[in-house]
Amino acid sequence: MLAEMGVRVWAPKPAASAAAPEPVPERPAAHPAAAPLAPQTPAAPAPVAAPAAARPPVTASARPVNPAPAPARVAAALASLPAGIEQMDWPALREAVAGCRACGLCEGRKHTVFGTGSTPADWLIVGEAPGEHEDLQGEPFVGAAGQLLDNMLRAVGSSRTGEGAQGAYITNVLKCRPPANRNPQSAEVAQCAHYLARQVALVQPKVIIAMGRFAVQALLQSNEPIGKLRGQVHRYQGVPVIVTYHPAYLLRTPSDKGKAWADLCLAMETVDTPLRR
Repeated sequence: MLAEMGVRVWAPKPAASAAAPEPVPERPAAHPAAAPLAPQTPAAPAPVAAPAAARPPVTASARPVNPAPAPARVAAALASLPAGIEQMDWPALREAVAGCRACGLCEGRKHTVFGTGSTPADWLIVGEAPGEHEDLQGEPFVGAAGQLLDNMLRAVGSSRTGEGAQGAYITNVLKCRPPANRNPQSAEVAQCAHYLARQVALVQPKVIIAMGRFAVQALLQSNEPIGKLRGQVHRYQGVPVIVTYHPAYLLRTPSDKGKAWADLCLAMETVDTPLRR
């Protein structure tokens, strides 16, 4: 099971290589003795310039500051959401997401990325935002990161095509791709959070796996680093939440795959699901 995630359990010990001889530092070339200089008459001291006037201190208002998200923008985004999201069934919710124009992400998207998997399902996987491949295909977690996620789910006996205890539903916080894969903005997260909350209610999961920093922020309203939130059972709408690394991060940092496996083991213990072989 660990091999499916690319975690090497018994790594062969690298053979000791012969120590390379230390390079002998080159001695600097001797400089030829300089000819004695003729005595010179000391020059007159240069006049001392008057001290420059002290510059006035730069106040905080004079420095460029990144503006904080305007509450008016967040309120405007929420006001443009369709009414009654908290009562929608799956077809109505999917249609609402497909036609959503609550923020500027709708202008550049190819497809909305709603979610995929069985419903209800014991496992709910929440990522951050769609990437280029997800935007083109309209499905979350495709490409190399999606393959790694499928392997992780297979290691715990689940899959996006399974049902019930063997099923998993996969979605993202944002339903549209940010341009150039930039970080999600607070107004974008605020309007998509209502769609995510309804998905959680419809999936009825026994555990939520929050993958990545922005998934953690949306579900737990926390800016703490993932490393500090791992190894604990958090709650969202009464559902246990386990924090772990995003598969894209694990592809860049394979040494942390063992930590992600520990997070999955904690999730299995939380839902009391035996490891299927």
